[in-house]
Amino acid sequence: MTTASFAENLVTRSSAYSVTETVDRLAAAVENAGAKVFARVDHAAGAASVGTDLRPTEMLMFGNPALGTPAMQLSQSAGLDLPLRVVVYEDAEGQVTMAWHAPSEFSTLHGLPEDAEVLTRMTGALNKLTAAAAGE
Repeated sequence: MTTASFAENLVTRSSAYSVTETVDRLAAAVENAGAKVFARVDHAAGAASVGTDLRPTEMLMFGNPALGTPAMQLSQSAGLDLPLRVVVYEDAEGQVTMAWHAPSEFSTLHGLPEDAEVLTRMTGALNKLTAAAAGE
């Protein structure tokens, strides 16, 4: 279930899978949808590389120019928040969560119209992709 959490513009979805498997599933859903994975960052590995601990945490950066370009045509500063990103982490109780910023935030941050079709399409894509990653 997608719910607002922490801040009005942060959306979360639980996953029954491990962080790595959830990110693998998300990456597969992205590619199956015809979009491109641009980066996968293992924050826990980064922490380990400097001798510190971090529970499993990975970020996937992905996008589709068919969605991103119209947003940047409305406001080029939207490129600061594109490609889209989803962070997947394990909390202290072992629960795995996916989190991302709601595309509606582009209205406030970049001056896109609140009713811009591209924001609705991005929201739908994020919901569909993260649902697939969660096995819903």
